[in-house]
Amino acid sequence: MIGRWHGLVIDCPDPRALAEFYEKLLGMIRVQDDPGWVVIGDAPDRPGVAFARVESWQPPRWPRESAHMHFDVRVDDLTAAGEKVLELGARKLDDSDKFHVYADPAGHPFCLVSL
Repeated sequence: MIGRWHGLVIDCPDPRALAEFYEKLLGMIRVQDDPGWVVIGDAPDRPGVAFARVESWQPPRWPRESAHMHFDVRVDDLTAAGEKVLELGARKLDDSDKFHVYADPAGHPFCLVSL
């Protein structure tokens, strides 16, 4: 082993707003909140998801620029979960029988998945 996973950093224009979206989506808590840098997770001493302010942020264009990382969020009911993420500010991009693709408020794609 070379190292241990510390976290995933997501570039965005407004770290506090995007962190709030993912806190509600993933049930995580805010473990660090600085200007331009917010981290959420399940505990301060565990790996988390960080949101970094990037002034020149441009969201990927779905589906042409889909070869990047994204969250898969497992849900029991795709329709009910989809309605909730739309209320939080997500935008629907695509769907199939097993997963629905949305963009978060900053434009990053993520999937709701039902297995």
